Amino acid sequence: MSRAADGRRVVVTGAGGFIGHHLVRRLKAQGAWVRGVDVKRPQFEASPADDFQLLDLREFENCRAAVAEVDEVYQLAADMGGIGYITKVHASLTRNNALINAHMLEASRLAAVQRYLYTSSACVYPSHLQEDEAVAPLREEDAIPADPEKGYGWEKLFSEQLTAYFHEAYGLDTRIVRFHNIYGPLGSYEGGREKAPAAICRKVAEVEDGGTIEVWGDGNQTRSFCYVDDCVEGILRIADSGYSEPLNLGTDELVTVDQLATTASGVAGKKIRLHHELDQPQGVRGRNSDNSLLQKITGWQPTTPLREGMHQTYQWVWHQLAAEDRAKPPAPAPQILMARAAHA
Repeated sequence: MSRAADGRRVVVTGAGGFIGHHLVRRLKAQGAWVRGVDVKRPQFEASPADDFQLLDLREFENCRAAVAEVDEVYQLAADMGGIGYITKVHASLTRNNALINAHMLEASRLAAVQRYLYTSSACVYPSHLQEDEAVAPLREEDAIPADPEKGYGWEKLFSEQLTAYFHEAYGLDTRIVRFHNIYGPLGSYEGGREKAPAAICRKVAEVEDGGTIEVWGDGNQTRSFCYVDDCVEGILRIADSGYSEPLNLGTDELVTVDQLATTASGVAGKKIRLHHELDQPQGVRGRNSDNSLLQKITGWQPTTPLREGMHQTYQWVWHQLAAEDRAKPPAPAPQILMARAAHA
């Protein structure tokens, strides 16, 4: 159970994005004073942040403003998106994120913040460990020797190293979190930056029962997916852990992309045929999270089953589309996430 946040002043960068917005809500519920920072406001609902600033964190002075008079920094800001986006813009994405992360670290050092949490990605792991659908779960130490994904993966691994150097050289109290495919309500579901669960939910919602949806790749590539409530819980537990080395944050419930689509059609109450588009990017062949170290350090790991999380995600996406007269029946039945002692 995460400690109460009463009295803390924190900044969440990337607060206009999916995970950042959920994190702001959770921190506010704990009693923290929260500043949200992003180049955009949250798309689907207003931020509950006490202070929301529109700042381009590629500029150093904006980073100084972001961290002014706060105790803790949650650095989630990044130029990122789904596989269709990050495989097309290597140069600009890498430049943007390198600037954001270098400037945020230096600004936080100068402001003498008490804690700095950096959110990295499973894209840092070597490609040669992810060439088979039956992939071995990736351990934190597997990231070195390095062979990460082009662009986004290399920048994330570099920024992990830079974060570690600031800890070693300046005593900045740092945390490094490696996300594994986070999904859930309030995330992008169209426009090019959406991740696979939201994209598939959109496709299923828009098609008639008995219809066909497009799946990128042959559908046998594998992933594990972590529900956003578990992600936020994990962020806070890692923040409180005192552990400065990288930690995976994901589930080990490995499924194929076809199984992900079948799960979405199942919660939708539709029978769907799949058309595989082999010319579209599909990323590594297999990726799964080893949570052994997370369990050892925090005494906790994500608990939301994929079907339960996909029900919540599909229900939210369907109603967004229904408001634009784009969703096809049946309407998803309401479902409440099971109460979890870990979130108490």
